[in-house]
Amino acid sequence: MTKKIVLAGGCFWGLQDLIRKQTGVIQTRVGYTGGKIINPTYTNHEGHAEAVEIEYDTEKTSYKNLLDFFFQIHNPTTLNQQGNDRGTSYRSAIFYGSDEEKKEAQNFIDIVNKSKRWKDPVVTTLEPLDKFYLAEDYHQDYLEKNPGGYTCHAIYFDSYLKP
Repeated sequence: MTKKIVLAGGCFWGLQDLIRKQTGVIQTRVGYTGGKIINPTYTNHEGHAEAVEIEYDTEKTSYKNLLDFFFQIHNPTTLNQQGNDRGTSYRSAIFYGSDEEKKEAQNFIDIVNKSKRWKDPVVTTLEPLDKFYLAEDYHQDYLEKNPGGYTCHAIYFDSYLKP
């Protein structure tokens, strides 16, 4: 069975590039969500977060495993900022599709906070997933098309789920 998860944690290019390589990930697409503007564009997406829609195989990975990796590859303690990118477009957010997903995401935030890996508390928001708008074609798979392009994402930590 396949499911989708939508995550935001700074520029969508870097997130997509790292997440697409994870076991069980079938497809990733970048876009905008969480704002009020209808049909946002890169130059007009105020209120929306740059996000990654991830389609995954539930036989090979899980929502929890994807959250675990998400919290390994961005700083969830910086409000509206990742690296040099600043503003609400670059907020850390989990867009949930059900109460169960919201609860699991909150539980994972608690795990991250209890780990004390970051000196500050997690500011990742939990937001209901409404509409996901695809970003322009030139943003899709950007770092594959432009090796060496800008990214502020890296694998900072090992799994939060390992003892």
